[in-house]
Amino acid sequence: MNFLIADTFTASFNRLSGVDQKAVKASVFDLQMDPAGNGLQLHRIDKSKDPNFWSARVNRDVRLIVHKTVDSLLVAYVDHHDDAYAWAERRRIEAHPRTGAIQIVEVRERVEDVAPATFDFVFPEPARGKEAEAAAPGLFSALDDDALLSIGVPADWLADVRAANEDGFFVLAGHLPAEASEALLEYAATGRLATPAPVVADPFTHPDALRRIRPIADQEELEQALAFPWEKWGVFLHPSQRALVERPFSGPARVAGSAGTGKTIVAIHRAVRLARENPSARILLASFSQPLADALAKKILVLAPETGGIVPRITTASFREIAEQMFQLEHGVKPRVATDAILRERLRVAATTTDLKGFSERFLLSEWTNVVDAWGLTSLDTYSTVPRMGRKSRLGPNQRARLWPVFAAVREALAADRYTTWADVFTGLAEALVHRPSKPFNHVIIDEAQDLAPAELRFFAALAPARPDGLFLSGDIGQRIFQHPYSWASLGVDVRGRSHTLKVCYRTSQQIRRAADRLLPTILRDADGAEDERRGIVSVFNGPPPKVKSLATVAAEAETVRDAVATWLSEGIVALEIGLFVRTPQLVARARSAISGLPGADQMVTAPMSLAKGLEFRAVVVMACDEGILPLDERVADAADEAELDDVYETERRLLYVACTRAREHLLLTGVSPTSEYLADFTQ
Repeated sequence: MNFLIADTFTASFNRLSGVDQKAVKASVFDLQMDPAGNGLQLHRIDKSKDPNFWSARVNRDVRLIVHKTVDSLLVAYVDHHDDAYAWAERRRIEAHPRTGAIQIVEVRERVEDVAPATFDFVFPEPARGKEAEAAAPGLFSALDDDALLSIGVPADWLADVRAANEDGFFVLAGHLPAEASEALLEYAATGRLATPAPVVADPFTHPDALRRIRPIADQEELEQALAFPWEKWGVFLHPSQRALVERPFSGPARVAGSAGTGKTIVAIHRAVRLARENPSARILLASFSQPLADALAKKILVLAPETGGIVPRITTASFREIAEQMFQLEHGVKPRVATDAILRERLRVAATTTDLKGFSERFLLSEWTNVVDAWGLTSLDTYSTVPRMGRKSRLGPNQRARLWPVFAAVREALAADRYTTWADVFTGLAEALVHRPSKPFNHVIIDEAQDLAPAELRFFAALAPARPDGLFLSGDIGQRIFQHPYSWASLGVDVRGRSHTLKVCYRTSQQIRRAADRLLPTILRDADGAEDERRGIVSVFNGPPPKVKSLATVAAEAETVRDAVATWLSEGIVALEIGLFVRTPQLVARARSAISGLPGADQMVTAPMSLAKGLEFRAVVVMACDEGILPLDERVADAADEAELDDVYETERRLLYVACTRAREHLLLTGVSPTSEYLADFTQ
């Protein structure tokens, strides 16, 4: 008999107290060992429209709802007695007649207990002659029954879907199976109806069924699924995500998508899947920073038990951490990396010594960082021919010839003092690894790949074996905030034809996502010509619109933020689910001051925007969006040429985008007047 758990069970399980959860776990383990339910007092739920619903007694008040057939036992829901029975009485579990996927369907005639029978929640003004006669057509009135059934709409919901308007649809969507509501959202956004997945023999293995129902093979797998019930992504995948997790790739591949679409989820699941399939495989899962790498390590534990032999074979590390480890293995010492202050001093001395005129110190540091050091240039010949992508200050052969002695002198000075740079570390390791037949990892998976520098990409390309599934990259061009654009293909990492974009956003409400998307172009292109189409992204839930406040003083801003956070706390949002972001570390004190004295203030995250990557909160405040702070005056003044200035404005926008898209349900942006020009774009 197949033993399965549903996402409706994991969600309801997480709402129980700790004591009740322990009792429920014991009951679920008993059911797995004895599906007949002996000793659990199984009772058929007579009032349910589905004769296969049974209840199992967990304790005096808590009841487990299971769906039992000859071939399967599905743990569907858990709650206190009356609520558990009420849930089962207005549900049925069945294979959809057209798609073949198992669905948990809300019974149509009982929905009036939850919402009005019609889902038109726009209350019109009193009729004014003929204007009232022209009612707006439903969003989906052009779709016939055959089209709606093809995307998984249950038969008894067809009329409601066809009658739904824009304002009422999100209420309706909450009562539909996820594949149906998401396909309808995509249709409303793009005018295109999703192509359904092919019918399969077993309705429980259909891609749409696997997103909500997980087959459990053994006790260890059940234990893992129950250990982290709040991490629903760890158990259930959207079909588009699952396809990228399971698909083999003949060469380097990439998953893209806007914030909240699950790129990191795909990367983590691929790492675990590859480790499971090959018991001897070693996998590297790397991300931009150490906090992000630590978060990946924790999430690996959600998918794989420590005792299963998978976790020890997946190495999680930041880009620089894995490079430092490889450098130590190669040279026996840690790299001694020069700071920006040291580089500025060496450049100043070299320019004076060579009597270079006509170039500012700011330009020299920028040219060193973004061209000479970034690309590992070691001779005038290579410097004379390197394409200076994104640099509008053109340099002819004579100018490059005048500049090169300065950069050569800096290299010599650093080497004499046993200094190196991170770019040199990555470049040297890439050269050492590229021709070695034996690699330390069988698979290399990179998260936040949009912020890979050229030398870093070379390193990971050399670290990955030249074999199918050797290198997999996850990233969003719209969140590139640390690197100038450049061609991946020119470095041998060509993902064209193996690049896929996720379109369903789970993290952020429709309102927040739409507003944040105004900060970015509709279409983003990388240096290899690949396009990231931002249209057609759909969020799967509704929420209040983001608020933008321009205040007269810092004190008034603090009061506004304090009132908003206090309201969120009163509505049941816990302190750990609230984040406050500012542009620079120096402004963190401004955020801390605004929430000082509130319950749980010490548990709320306050951080610079640059550290927002990978985080998620129910409610977010982005503070200090003042003129001169966003974009940051220091960066604008430091731009060496027009290209760098353009890049400053672009990356500052992306920083704000990253910070705003950490919010799930509530978003507040504040600043002291005059505020950032970006806030006007945000509120168009």
